[in-house]
Amino acid sequence: MSSILSWENSKKAALGAEWKKIEEKFEKKKAECREKMRNKEAKILKEAQEKRAKVTAAHEEEILRTEETSAKYLSSGHTLKKPITCFAS
Repeated sequence: MSSILSWENSKKAALGAEWKKIEEKFEKKKAECREKMRNKEAKILKEAQEKRAKVTAAHEEEILRTEETSAKYLSSGHTLKKPITCFAS
């Protein structure tokens, strides 16, 4: 009877060790996947910041050109020959 109990306990211990190995492997894989997702998220954030910077720079450049054109017309005394339709009543 004790030999059966001993056999049962050794099999249970082996099964428990195998289960622990599987859990550790799973946790390692989970951590690797989490790291990949964080890297992808960081890449997306970086690309979004770069796109925002380009849009902001283009907008600021457009404003600067508009201000320069306005200053040029004001300094030369030119006036608009046609009214701006969006402001006309």
